[in-house]
Amino acid sequence: MVAAEILARSCFEAGLYSHCFSHFGGERRGSAVSSFVRVDESKIYLRCDIERPNHIVIFDESLFDANLINEQVEPGGHVLINTEHKDPLNGLDRYKVGRIDALEVAIKNGMGSIVNTAILGAYVRLTNIISLDALLKVIAENVPKAIDKNMAAAKQAYEQVMIG
Repeated sequence: MVAAEILARSCFEAGLYSHCFSHFGGERRGSAVSSFVRVDESKIYLRCDIERPNHIVIFDESLFDANLINEQVEPGGHVLINTEHKDPLNGLDRYKVGRIDALEVAIKNGMGSIVNTAILGAYVRLTNIISLDALLKVIAENVPKAIDKNMAAAKQAYEQVMIG
């Protein structure tokens, strides 16, 4: 949810229109959350759910399901997966795929298990939707603490994301 908000704000700051919303799982803390960001060069009037996204980011490798991605994500889109595995993922030939071990990046940068900014750095490199500088500016202005660590994690993930 926080990553979606930072991405939406970064896109807005880069001159794009953005809209962000989330769907929450159960009524308990730690339940699954799905967050959505719409981005366009023109004003966004849609306020409905996103049925077939162009991009998907999977924060937890255990949620990876190639069949589900193929059913839901538009062909030609982008798929970013937080995974420690270096091998290419099978069944995603229709997409531009990125893999990043965001947990390793977060730990190396003193962030513990907080992977949001690492994921965003990798996403920006995979999609080229905005510049890394635009993302870093929003991180610097909106992350409440550990700004330098968050920025370092985003930069490292931007450099380390495996594409293809």
